[in-house]
Amino acid sequence: MSQGVKTFLIFIGTLAALVIGVFLWGVGQYNKVVAMDEQVKSQWAQVENQLKRRFDLIPNLVATTKGYAKHEKEIFENIANARTKYFKADSVADKVEAANGFERALSRLLMLQEQYPNLKANESFLKLQDSLEGTENRIAVERKRYNDGVRVLNTYRRTVVGRFIASLAGVEAAQYFEVPEVEQKVPKVRF
Repeated sequence: MSQGVKTFLIFIGTLAALVIGVFLWGVGQYNKVVAMDEQVKSQWAQVENQLKRRFDLIPNLVATTKGYAKHEKEIFENIANARTKYFKADSVADKVEAANGFERALSRLLMLQEQYPNLKANESFLKLQDSLEGTENRIAVERKRYNDGVRVLNTYRRTVVGRFIASLAGVEAAQYFEVPEVEQKVPKVRF
């Protein structure tokens, strides 16, 4: 075999190894963005799981509280409407909006305990309130995990390679679960 043929074969072998390497790297990047997208979806499912737990718990809290605050009918209607709106929502944005509306109504309900001393002393209310607090903590943890996953995915999508690979895989930017501006203000505590 002549020196020219050997050089040509080495060149072709190197080029083939390079093409295979780039192809395998691209497949790895594609799989990475698909895995990040699935992680975000999984984390959103966990947020929904905890929100559903909350929505299942609240009717019991409402039933217990109704006996003490019949004249607060509007609060209970807002809670029921927010719950219905959440389950009818089609998109993540609509579900986030409904969950935030539910939280506003719920905070008004919890303020009732300050207005009605008997409500504070009611054992079943206190148990439900503890369960609700635990649920809210779980939701906060799952929201954080979801937002962390969204951050990782969206950061990757903003890179040059990530943008190309994500568009190739059909992976869109994910939406953060953000607290509305109204709820970001520090509440006033009055004694």
